[in-house]
Amino acid sequence: MYLLIWEYQVAEAKRPAFEQAYGPDGEWVRLFARAKGYMGTELCRDGEFPRRFLSIDRWASAAAYQRFQQERSAEYHALDLRFEGLAEQESFVGAFVSG
Repeated sequence: MYLLIWEYQVAEAKRPAFEQAYGPDGEWVRLFARAKGYMGTELCRDGEFPRRFLSIDRWASAAAYQRFQQERSAEYHALDLRFEGLAEQESFVGAFVSG
């Protein structure tokens, strides 16, 4: 399994919109779900620092994710622009292989 992990800092006032967009029923998940090899997304909120979130996107392989990026690049970038500003800070933690 191939995991992509992002960290976000979100203002309290924008938290509901952020959770809706990035959560399990959000538009990111709906975009990813149209791709072969997508296996789910988990949005985690830090219990000690509630403005801090991690998103973990699971893909069958790095190749499956790269294929998605090639096939849906325009849609990905349009959604990224649309949700710009929901997070005060966004950092790519890394890509990890599991199992």
